[in-house]
Amino acid sequence: MAVCAECGAGQVPYSCDELFERLLALDHSRQPPWGPLHGAAVACFFLQHPGHPLGPRGRNDFGWACLLAYRSGGQAALHAVTDLARRRNSHRHAGSELFDVTAPEFASSTSFAVTITDVAVDGSFPADGYEKRLLAWADATYLAWTGTSTPPPTGT
Repeated sequence: MAVCAECGAGQVPYSCDELFERLLALDHSRQPPWGPLHGAAVACFFLQHPGHPLGPRGRNDFGWACLLAYRSGGQAALHAVTDLARRRNSHRHAGSELFDVTAPEFASSTSFAVTITDVAVDGSFPADGYEKRLLAWADATYLAWTGTSTPPPTGT
């Protein structure tokens, strides 16, 4: 079986990139449960696929800010982070750092306990249980990046 070189997920019947495209289509529908959690899903994907052309741009990363916000305060905290980024996304704030958050050096192998394939289930990202699967994905991403064995309490 083919395995993703970055996250370690099995690639049958869909690759991580194919699943990500499917997820983005759901996210961009702006329908719950996918749309409101778009920032957390994108953060998990890019942090598990740092070599992706659209992935993290450096250690002071918006994706890391989204991941921390979602894990600590759920959807409301995630919305606050993305709203701040949207407000600051203008010529008046060009070049300024949006967040005082620095991702740690990656501390794990390329195998994550939960990947996009787990969240996708059968490739359709079923609404039932989506938020729970996304939180597990966020926790697995956080744990791998920090090298810790247990996540701190989440606010969701």
